[in-house]
Amino acid sequence: MEQDDCYENVTETKYDCLLFDVDDTLYPLSSGLSTECTKNIREYMISKLGVEEEKVPEMCAELYKEYGTTMAGLRAVGHDFDYDDYHSFVHGRLPYDWLKTDHTLKNLLHTVPIRKVIFSNGNEAHVATVLSRLGLEDCFEDIICFETLNPSKSSEEPENSCDELPKTPIICKPFENAFEQAFKIAGINPHKTLFFDDSIRNLQTAKSIGLHTVWVGSSSKTQGVDYSLESIHNMKEALPELWEGDVDKADVPYSGKAAIEAVV
Repeated sequence: MEQDDCYENVTETKYDCLLFDVDDTLYPLSSGLSTECTKNIREYMISKLGVEEEKVPEMCAELYKEYGTTMAGLRAVGHDFDYDDYHSFVHGRLPYDWLKTDHTLKNLLHTVPIRKVIFSNGNEAHVATVLSRLGLEDCFEDIICFETLNPSKSSEEPENSCDELPKTPIICKPFENAFEQAFKIAGINPHKTLFFDDSIRNLQTAKSIGLHTVWVGSSSKTQGVDYSLESIHNMKEALPELWEGDVDKADVPYSGKAAIEAVV
């Protein structure tokens, strides 16, 4: 039997950073928090911005699809509002007590010997509260959040041409400028970074600019995704090399079975 039959030939990939989204990534979609967040956004649009109630569901979905966040989309189409007021209304009223301490994830993050950074579109208070509820406050070296990328409300509106989608002054995933700013602020080399997110659009942008990508909450294979995890708890089972230091993956026996499949 030739050696290639019992050993997996893959090029060793070394990471010096693990980059994590927060919502529906560090905790599952089934928590219900995202549903409550959507309800709050719709209520904000009706009560604070005066959007007609029957138009809100479709408008909310379209803006999220086009701009990555409904908030960014609302600014793009001309709504002006205080960012802190928006976040207080949308995130400040969430039932955070639905989230419980995740001892399994905490142990995984504490034992993986690689720098870990948060990259979220959420505001600072929201991210801090989620991490606190999950018991993960001390698991990350840096946090990139809404205020990091948008330190002040811009008084200058971006220029738009009549034949293109209106631009937003808000910097957020899935747009390249958000990733580029995050790399610069946190000193991240995208080519040596593994990015965990639940949004396929965020992952596809990340992949296009050099990041290695992990789709959390799915077992599907699709363009822009290197790995898929049904749960963030599957990290070690799926990516044991993260815990193995300098072990050369080309010398690791391969049984033909895997918790996830890599898409090249």
